[in-house]
This record gives sequence, C-alpha cells and structure tokens, in this order.
Amino acid sequence: MKFIPVESEMLIAVRYDETTGSLEVIFRSGERYRYKNVPPFEYQGLLTAKSQGQYMHNRILGRFDYEQFQ
Repeated sequence: MKFIPVESEMLIAVRYDETTGSLEVIFRSGERYRYKNVPPFEYQGLLTAKSQGQYMHNRILGRFDYEQFQ
C-alpha cells in the first residue's frame, strides 16, 4: 500500500487500507497520523475534494480515532 501524493496546503500524501479502514496521512509538518475505521467513501471523498485540507477539517479530524506513527 503506497502513499498517494496530493496537492494540498495541509497534506503531502495519503493512503488507505480497505481491509482495516485505516486512513494514513502525512501532513506538511511531517507528522503522520492513522485514522481508524474510516469508511471507503470518506477516503474517496478526500481524494476528489476540491480542497483536501477543508475535507480533512470537515469530515475526518475529530470524527475518527487516530494515532500518530512514524
């Protein structure tokens, strides 16, 4: 499962594991987070959003459990 680069002021890249529902993101700050039990439609929405940063703020952050990883 490779990271997909995105053009965003907030994010560098994202990847998704359909088996576990894990959405992993790399922020411009270099921090990496794994959001748990994210439905596939949210991942698709993030990829196709006009602003991935706004999508993250409105649909992902604060709505799903997460952990920071290296």
